[in-house]
Amino acid sequence: MALRIKSHWHGDGGEKSVDEIAGAIAYIIWRIAKDRAINLHGEDFVYLEDRQRMDVILEYVIVQLNVTDRLAKIRLGMEDEQRKTLIYATTKKLAAHVHGNSFDLFGEGDHIGPFVSRLNERGEEYSELNYDEEGPSYPFLRHFGYCIQQI
Repeated sequence: MALRIKSHWHGDGGEKSVDEIAGAIAYIIWRIAKDRAINLHGEDFVYLEDRQRMDVILEYVIVQLNVTDRLAKIRLGMEDEQRKTLIYATTKKLAAHVHGNSFDLFGEGDHIGPFVSRLNERGEEYSELNYDEEGPSYPFLRHFGYCIQQI
């Protein structure tokens, strides 16, 4: 089944703040990540525990955040400072999703710290891989697949 994602703002056509845009991006990233994790399960990827499922979701979140950064530069022509502001705001919103869902599954604990650490680690890795106007390079996609495979 296809994932339905709205592509227009509800209500007035006024200017949206970075925080509103980041919230929308984070929501879409989270929905896609969950959908892809479910899809993997449907393709006979067996999750042994909730931690493994959450880790797969986080890898999808991280790769999408890296793609968002690249698209902001390539397609929208955003300057570095604008992109940094957008990606930071989106990361904060995603961290809230990570915390809320992890708290529901695993209870109390630091759920954001490990997410941010992995995000920073992957950010360095993906920065070495090409993503241009045509999309991700083969090594970019291969690395993402490798990260999922390790889980």
